[in-house]
Amino acid sequence: MAKRKNNNLNMGEALQAFIKANKLEKGMDRVNVKEAWVKQMGNGVNNYTTGVELRNETLFVSLSSSVLREELSHGKSKIVTMLNEELGKELIKKLVLR
Repeated sequence: MAKRKNNNLNMGEALQAFIKANKLEKGMDRVNVKEAWVKQMGNGVNNYTTGVELRNETLFVSLSSSVLREELSHGKSKIVTMLNEELGKELIKKLVLR
């Protein structure tokens, strides 16, 4: 009987290998950006957020409140920095609030 190779991977490593092998990084990044927005911005902002979309290196955020949009526009660079830190890599270069 042939011996099995003992190539044990934990679940996280196996998922990362699968994602990389099937070139799913961009899709996962899009999902992770939405989760990071929800986590970093809190309930107050999320109640007025109608859409979060990452295209290339630009994050498009749709807001239902023009007042909130104006307030957030003053801290765009800080928001980009916070989100990139949460993601662990620099995915977002520009933030567009709509």
